[in-house]
Amino acid sequence: MNIMLFHSVYGLRPAVHAAADRLRAAGHQVRVPDLFDGQTVETVEEGRALKDKIGKEELLRRAILAAAPYSEEGLVYAGFSLGGSIAQNLALGDRKARGLLLLHGTSDIAEGATVDELPVQLHVADPDPFEPHDWLNSWYLQMQRTGADVEIYRYPGAGHLYTDPDLPDYDEASADLTWRTALGFLATL
Repeated sequence: MNIMLFHSVYGLRPAVHAAADRLRAAGHQVRVPDLFDGQTVETVEEGRALKDKIGKEELLRRAILAAAPYSEEGLVYAGFSLGGSIAQNLALGDRKARGLLLLHGTSDIAEGATVDELPVQLHVADPDPFEPHDWLNSWYLQMQRTGADVEIYRYPGAGHLYTDPDLPDYDEASADLTWRTALGFLATL
């Protein structure tokens, strides 16, 4: 499977490369574009400031440019938090998308977006201050209306970016379960 994996608001950190290596070890081709041009941050606040400085439209433009050379092959879009939001936007706009793997983040859904049974898997902390229950319930129903086939996995007690071992949110048991489940999902595509 060809996977386009987008980083979180922290930038292209070692955890993203480790995730890509894990996916490659399972036989997938993985690309990890750097949407922040080499910049990484230490806090969510710094990351949000950098994201705002670059701008949403520019981040999407960079992501589209990174994915475009490979989209004819049928990509699985994946991402961490902010990267999940970007992956979702690209997957819903790419008729050849093979799947969508969201780790810790979702996005608004464009009016009129439609897909043909796009397989979608979301892994999220429970509770998650960035993905509250009301939002996730609404997001789930909207994704179903687009035609997506959605699965949501919630991890009680985990922090927002619980798969990143270099952050305080890290939860080893939840991260291990997430990766086992995600690899199983990817194997079905």
